[in-house]
Amino acid sequence: MNSYTEENYLKTLFNLANEKGEVSVNELSKRLKIKMPTVNSMMKKLADKKLVHYESYKPLRLTDKGKKEAGLVIRKHRLTEMFLVQKMGFGWEAVHEIAEQIEHLHSPHFFEKVDEMLGYPTIDPHGSPIPDKTGQIDWVQYEKLSDCMAGETVKLAAVIHSTDDFLKFLNSRELQLGLKIKIKSVEQFDGSMVVAYNKKTAETLSHTVCERLLIKKL
Repeated sequence: MNSYTEENYLKTLFNLANEKGEVSVNELSKRLKIKMPTVNSMMKKLADKKLVHYESYKPLRLTDKGKKEAGLVIRKHRLTEMFLVQKMGFGWEAVHEIAEQIEHLHSPHFFEKVDEMLGYPTIDPHGSPIPDKTGQIDWVQYEKLSDCMAGETVKLAAVIHSTDDFLKFLNSRELQLGLKIKIKSVEQFDGSMVVAYNKKTAETLSHTVCERLLIKKL
C-alpha cells in the first residue's frame, strides 16, 4: 500500500507525462512545489518499489505498475467528483479539493459502490476520462475550441486546466458540458472568438479561454 505522499507523486507524474511526454525532476519539483533534493529522494524510493524508472539526468518514467497505481488514484478522484456533483449537488467548481482528500481512501469496495450508484460513468464532471478498475484510461481525442474556424458548430466536451476560478468564470458565462456553440468569427490579431450559444448571440471568448475548452465537431 502506497502512502498519501507517494500517491500524490505518482498521480502528478502521470498527469505531467500526459501533458508533456517527458518529465524531468525539475518539472515535477515545480508542479509539486517541493524542493528537488526531496523529489530525488522520493524518486529513488519509488524506483525501489518498481513504480518509477529513475536515472540521474534522464526523464522520469512510470513503470507499468506505477501507471496502474496512478490510474487507480485518479479513478478514485474522478469518481468522487462525479458523486459530489450528481448525488450531492455540488457545483463542478467546488469538488476538486474534497476529492483530493477522498482519493487516498484505501477501500476498493467503497469506490465500487460509488461507481455502481453513478451508473458506471466514463467521464468526470469536467469531461476527463475515468480510469477503469485496472487503472487503464480510454483516451478520447478532442480538439481545442481555439483550433476551430468561423462558421463551425461544435459541442463542448471537456475542459482542461480546470481551476476553481476558471470554472467559476465558465459558470458566469453559462458555459457547460454538452453545450452547442456556433463560432461566428475569429479575431486574427489575438485569436479571440465571437460565439453564440443558448440565447447568447454574440459572446466574446479570449484565446486563453478557447484553448482550455475541448470540443467535438458537429
